[in-house]
Amino acid sequence: MPDNLMESRMARLEGAYEQVSDRLMNIDPRFDGLDRKIDLRFDALDKKIATLETRLGDRISSLDGKIDTVDTRLGGRITTLEAKVDKHFMWIVGLFVTTWLTTIASTYLHH
Repeated sequence: MPDNLMESRMARLEGAYEQVSDRLMNIDPRFDGLDRKIDLRFDALDKKIATLETRLGDRISSLDGKIDTVDTRLGGRITTLEAKVDKHFMWIVGLFVTTWLTTIASTYLHH
């Protein structure tokens, strides 16, 4: 009876070992499938990021062009404004000097 008991236990262990082996064999393809899915997702994510980088780069380039245009326009307007301020300043100084000379002249001529 002890031999029979031993054989029965060994048979159960062998059966359990085969089940574990079968389960492990089934896990490998699952991991392979998960690896492929993860790789596909990362590839798709990389493509999306590359697309967004391109779009963002295009928009930044467009904004740079617009900023350059505004800078050029403002530079021209500032130059025009400086010329006008210089011109008006010269007129004001001329009027001030003329008024001052007229006042001095009228003071000396009345005495």
